[in-house]
Amino acid sequence: MTIKVLGISGSPRRHGNTETLLDAVLEGAREAGAEVEKVVLRSLDYASCRGCNACHKTGACIIEDDLTALFEKIAVADVLVLASPIYSMGITAEAKGLIDRAQYLWARKFILKNLFFTDEHLRHHKGIFVSTAGLGWDNVFDAAFPAVIAFFNTTGFEYWDNVIANDMDRYGGIAGHPTALLEAREKGRSVVALLREMQAAGDSGP
Repeated sequence: MTIKVLGISGSPRRHGNTETLLDAVLEGAREAGAEVEKVVLRSLDYASCRGCNACHKTGACIIEDDLTALFEKIAVADVLVLASPIYSMGITAEAKGLIDRAQYLWARKFILKNLFFTDEHLRHHKGIFVSTAGLGWDNVFDAAFPAVIAFFNTTGFEYWDNVIANDMDRYGGIAGHPTALLEAREKGRSVVALLREMQAAGDSGP
């Protein structure tokens, strides 16, 4: 059974620290035999949530743009890797725009109650957050985590792990970090290996 890994880059800067770290995760997943795809939010044409609450009645977003197809990709992924650098102590506008547009799924789960992810489903769908920050503070990522938790919960992924690297200013970028890229690659391999082990044990998921 093919394992599909979808990486989403929420950085406005192409091939910067965070996207490079995301690429390492995806390369590790590819080496482990997964089918890998990367989507760069900056290259998409999409609008932010209007807060109209139409989805609370219909379970669908009234906006049709490039995120419509992206949410279809998310729905069939086994591993979702969301990447965003830390800007002003939080995730980027690009990433937040994506997360807010998942409101229609939230509405289906908690208002219309026609969408439910079982524990079995969550065990077979892993979410990974990738991020970098210029500052060396230990708590520099803390403000990003709640939005990431909400996104994975809403889209039906177990928040499995983080691949994060701070102190980029001191290291001169991700290439100067002594371990981050190797650890990211290993994380990609590990998540695919875990899902393959579950399949081999006869636990094929929903």
